Amino acid sequence: MFRIGEEAELEIFFLPEWLPQTSFSANYSNTHVRQIMEELLDNTALNYYLLEDRIILTRNNVLYDDLPEQFFGMSAEDTAGIINEVNEKDHLPVFSDWEKSSSPSNVESVNIGKANPATGTNRFFLSGTVVSAVDGKPISNLALTVQGSDQGTATNENGFYSIQLPAGENYIKTQSFGYEETVKRVVIYNDGTLNFRLREDYEQLNEVLLESGLDENVSQAVSGAEEVDVEEIKNIPLVLGERDILKVSATLPGISTAGEGAAGFNVRGGRADQNLILLDNAVIYNPAHFFGIFSALNPFTTGTANIYKGHIPAQYGGRLSSVFDLRTKKASTSDFAGEGSIGPVTGNLTLEAPIIKEKAGLMVGVRSTYSDWILKSLDEESLKDNEASFYDVTAKYNHKIGENTDLDVSGYYSKDKFNITSDSLYSYNNRLFSVELGHRFNDRHRGGVILTNSNYQFDIDYTGEFSNDFRSGYQINETGAKIHMRYRLNKKNSLQYGLASKLYLIEPGSIKPTGSESAITALSIPQEKGIEAGIFVADEFQVNEKLLINAGFRFSMFAALGKGEERIYQGGAPKRESSVVEINHYGQNEVMKTYGGPEVRVSARYLLQEDLSVKASYNSVYQYIHTLSTNTTVSPTDTYKLSDGTIKPQKANQYSLGLFKNFLDNTYELSLDGYYKTSDNIVDYKVGASLFLNPTIETEVLQGKGRSYGVEFLVKKTKGKLNGWLGYSYSKSLIQLKGDFREETVNNGEYFPSNFDKPHDFSVVANYKLTRRFSFSGNFVYQTGRPITYPVGKYNYNNSEYVMYSNRNEFRIPDYYRLDLSLNIEGNHRIDKLAHSFWSISVYNVLGRNNPYSVFFVTKDNEVKAYQSSIFSIPVPTITYNFKF
Repeated sequence: MFRIGEEAELEIFFLPEWLPQTSFSANYSNTHVRQIMEELLDNTALNYYLLEDRIILTRNNVLYDDLPEQFFGMSAEDTAGIINEVNEKDHLPVFSDWEKSSSPSNVESVNIGKANPATGTNRFFLSGTVVSAVDGKPISNLALTVQGSDQGTATNENGFYSIQLPAGENYIKTQSFGYEETVKRVVIYNDGTLNFRLREDYEQLNEVLLESGLDENVSQAVSGAEEVDVEEIKNIPLVLGERDILKVSATLPGISTAGEGAAGFNVRGGRADQNLILLDNAVIYNPAHFFGIFSALNPFTTGTANIYKGHIPAQYGGRLSSVFDLRTKKASTSDFAGEGSIGPVTGNLTLEAPIIKEKAGLMVGVRSTYSDWILKSLDEESLKDNEASFYDVTAKYNHKIGENTDLDVSGYYSKDKFNITSDSLYSYNNRLFSVELGHRFNDRHRGGVILTNSNYQFDIDYTGEFSNDFRSGYQINETGAKIHMRYRLNKKNSLQYGLASKLYLIEPGSIKPTGSESAITALSIPQEKGIEAGIFVADEFQVNEKLLINAGFRFSMFAALGKGEERIYQGGAPKRESSVVEINHYGQNEVMKTYGGPEVRVSARYLLQEDLSVKASYNSVYQYIHTLSTNTTVSPTDTYKLSDGTIKPQKANQYSLGLFKNFLDNTYELSLDGYYKTSDNIVDYKVGASLFLNPTIETEVLQGKGRSYGVEFLVKKTKGKLNGWLGYSYSKSLIQLKGDFREETVNNGEYFPSNFDKPHDFSVVANYKLTRRFSFSGNFVYQTGRPITYPVGKYNYNNSEYVMYSNRNEFRIPDYYRLDLSLNIEGNHRIDKLAHSFWSISVYNVLGRNNPYSVFFVTKDNEVKAYQSSIFSIPVPTITYNFKF
């Protein structure tokens, strides 16, 4: 800097501490000093002012030397108008009233950005992250408000925030439950970054509760989205005391199960295989333990759980009904921590440890059951040889690489084993792996690359007495890659765009003899392979203060790949093995069949009042993979099938319209949401279909149309001693199977209720806090009984008696209702203690209702008799101990 002054014969005025600790070298000849200074200061917060033989450096701001004489003493409105005339680039100077700006000593002043008259705007973006000063973890849902205005924002799950501010002086206030309240004086000259490190504030917990994001149900554009509070579900009484994110989700309107203990979910009239369940962007194919009694997702390792049942954002694809997007929480990078529970049949322990202080951490969660030990300890001989066990392991490594790059690596494995007969052992396992590299390119542009692999496998080991021992099973493997970018175009447009692809490898089924004396003949169904890809773009566009639109477009493609064969059936005849006229053979990775099409995702919010909005949405979706099952609910024995030349991809269009209202300072949330959905190529089956180990599976499959509609009502109370929600939905789910032949037509081609059609679904979840340590919780559920096909008569033919059945799903099993209660006891709230404890004493099915899971019919003594099976027909008491340190 001194050399420039000497060479140009100029005096340069500056403070040495302003100069950056970086070097810059360049050679100049016959170059004006203005060009040299601009290049020298380009990547700094410094500006310069050339005054005859002097250069004056300024930090952040710009010196102006041209103001009209009448400027001083005028009103703010008048001076703004004059400044606009004076500055050709329409960029107002930044003025600070130092008399008014004299702040208390505890208010820090920060200058952001570098003034540039050529920007042509007087509003700039301030962004950054908010983390805990103790462990470096991001603080989500923290409110940042601008004092003296109605501007504000909140941090996302990664602690990131962004807000647009007017040039000049702004006071930014942070507010969050459990963290200190801070105020910073921010003088902003251009786009820039400001990060916060906040200390925990224990002294204010008894007096101040600061919350943010409570009006998102009214203000956000996305319709039909729900978020499950993972921490709060500990108070909801569930069977055997297990916290269960998915079971709690089923108490929300529009989400139901086929029955008690059933795996899988039916969302807005859709099949269970039409839900995309993601853990850190990787697919979980069977998210259940113990036939659906327990969830396969560990609540202690889960950070967030978001459900999309209406508007499905454009970045998701491949399923018709919903997306369950679950993310594991980040491990602590500063302190060793843990959480666990001990229940009547399960134990759970999660540990977190820093690997590199303030940069990297590792979390490992292990959950297992000791039901095998319980069964072997019983006096009942018939149960001692039975087996029923499961375990799951979740691990996550998170690493902050530099200021703008984050690496997250997740792994998950679960294993179930059970036998319901003395000769068969069933087992299945989930395995997934996920790597996400996220990067912030600048204050407006960020994104990431995601690589995933999911694997699901089911096996049966049979040991009989007649030389027919065998091992049978199937497997599906999915490998995916995704690029997901976010770009804030301006204050009205926030873009998301990217592309995704996944490779499917399916082993449909095989059976192999075990032992040298087994008479079983080996059989293996050929492997299926397919590739699915999609490209997407979405824009959340603020039209005006009242209208917000989230519009997305996705184009998806699918190709069925060889090695394989395609059977061509005779036209004008039903699909049977006898009607095959030709078989086409395809080589390895040769394209056998392609599908694809556009998917439109649009959702809009219009504010009728500040706390009242109306939302509408339209979604179209393709699904290229199908679950093959003749069971009403998800079963481990389900198999999977990719779309091919015979079985077409499923398609759906959904329309929704709803009202959303908040009351009494966001204490109450009210929503009334209606939807109508049409579907094509819905998969169903012929009567008595044989699906497992069937090389000509397409001869058993029927595809038809679906139609579902409903109204969902939800009221939540989020504050006070009494909190919880009440949900009710009236819905219909119908299907039409109308083929060209009688065996491909069901119920004369008319629409009939699907297996999971339950018109009335009512639930209440409530928690009442007696004191800070003691609370009561309750859970009540009522549902219409699901459809069933009954025998309605019998007849004799050729001296044999046959049963005549009703139309498919013409009748219903009895209605379902259940009441659960629990007493929750928190440990004391002393700071200096080894761990914080929590007891839950609950009774599941307090009324002892013998709710039917299924109704079946058996011919005995020349008489057809009906039988009912139930899962829990008596009250089930449970005591669970939880601890956290």
